[in-house]
Amino acid sequence: MNWMNLLEAIKDTLLMTTISTIIAYLIGLPTGIILYNSSKKGLKPNKIINTILGTIVNIFRSIPCLLLIIIFIPVTNVIFGKGSWSGNWYSMIVPLVAASFAFIARMVEQSLTEVPYGVVEASKSLGASNLQIVTKVLLSEAKPSLISGFAVTIVSIIGYTSFAGYIAGGGLIVEAFNLGYYGTNKFGMWICILFVVIIVQIIQESGLYLSKRIDKRRK
Repeated sequence: MNWMNLLEAIKDTLLMTTISTIIAYLIGLPTGIILYNSSKKGLKPNKIINTILGTIVNIFRSIPCLLLIIIFIPVTNVIFGKGSWSGNWYSMIVPLVAASFAFIARMVEQSLTEVPYGVVEASKSLGASNLQIVTKVLLSEAKPSLISGFAVTIVSIIGYTSFAGYIAGGGLIVEAFNLGYYGTNKFGMWICILFVVIIVQIIQESGLYLSKRIDKRRK
């Protein structure tokens, strides 16, 4: 087992996952808020905006990550240069964001929908603006669900990093596959799998713990 390769794989996985998650949330969170607010039960219903935005989100959700890698090759080439597809971890950022932001948008929309409408009505009666209702009521009340969804999103993105092998990229899952399928180092494969399991468990348990800690309904 080449431990330097293992450390490199861990680094690639964490970088791909962290940066892609941040960018995906910067796009998906406001998209989900707009989807909720433009729906029939939202603060400012708008069928046209909701239909157009919902269609875009549904299209991205229906395209497999592997196809998104191919579709976004021109975009990645423009951002990072044509040589970026020769095994560089950052080549996966664009397709990972494209594969994740739509899921995040629907997850945020669903989390906001779960907030009791009576809480929103009470805020309106107190004179709160729509912006205040979104930031101080909806997002606050939906925080436990949003945190749980955040953990699920990160785990999903880690799974998507397995497609990095199609662009000669790295990461723990790709390293495990290469060691187990192309190589003869089964021990190294299981070490990589162990680290993937550890990372996923830490993320899932941390998300569950934080969600329970801030969930007022459990107190």
